[in-house]
Amino acid sequence: MDFLRPTSWEEALAAKAERPGVVPIAGGTDVMVEINFDHRRPEYLMDLQRIRDLGEWEIREDSVRLGASVPYTQIMENLRAELPGLALASHTVASPQIRNRGGVGGNLGTASPAGDAHPALLAAGAEVEVESAARGTRMIPIDDFYTGVKRNALAPDELIRAVHIKKADGPQQFSKVGTRNAMVIAVCAFGIALHPRTRTVRTGIGSAAPTPVRAKAAEDFLNAALEEGGFWDNGKIITPSVAKQFATLCSAACNPIDDVRGTASYRRHAVGVMARRTLTWAWESYRGARPAVEGAA
Repeated sequence: MDFLRPTSWEEALAAKAERPGVVPIAGGTDVMVEINFDHRRPEYLMDLQRIRDLGEWEIREDSVRLGASVPYTQIMENLRAELPGLALASHTVASPQIRNRGGVGGNLGTASPAGDAHPALLAAGAEVEVESAARGTRMIPIDDFYTGVKRNALAPDELIRAVHIKKADGPQQFSKVGTRNAMVIAVCAFGIALHPRTRTVRTGIGSAAPTPVRAKAAEDFLNAALEEGGFWDNGKIITPSVAKQFATLCSAACNPIDDVRGTASYRRHAVGVMARRTLTWAWESYRGARPAVEGAA
């Protein structure tokens, strides 16, 4: 196995173009586990840690450009206000040591349905910035990024450079079920984001289908119910029947399997419970902040 250590983004792109099978690593928290257990034996590894741009973020007027290698710890400490859903998800990632190394780019690159960042990215409506030496930069909407089990929309010569995420304009929540409280892969996870400016709600589900998914039917139902009931304006408590139907539709969006971490039926049930709870938490936050939201609109 050959080990490449480019010192610039251009050098990394050139190496990827020359050797499409090269496996990039930054924190290495996923790739090195696969190598240590002999589940993967790539011909080339490419360490991206020397490329400074990947570990930086930029807070723009309406969005955050998050470098692919920005550690989860930095998201938690510095971007909680702008990206609350992703910050909450970052808190659940493994141990402090792994949070200091791992980043969102790794989750996207491996595209495991159990990646903790995926539900928050789906709920926020992120875009993934990728680049190749031959074709330059393109933006992939997060909804189009996951193409199959541990597969993504990257071309063989492309690398992930950054993720673009709109600043939160409303409450966001994240919940995860695991076989224990720490150092655990999710049995299932759920993210929700309220978008008062567009009067919409988006969701994200992890580890309950072959890919991370949104509960689109649940979103459509809830968006219609909130609009028809005038909830965005009157700030009333969401009725139990609406919350229950939303949870049922979220469960129906799952296509889980039975494995050592949990059964398919348990995953569906847990997603419904998390959907109802996170909706309640997010809506209570919206109701409490509603005058400020209206004043800023």
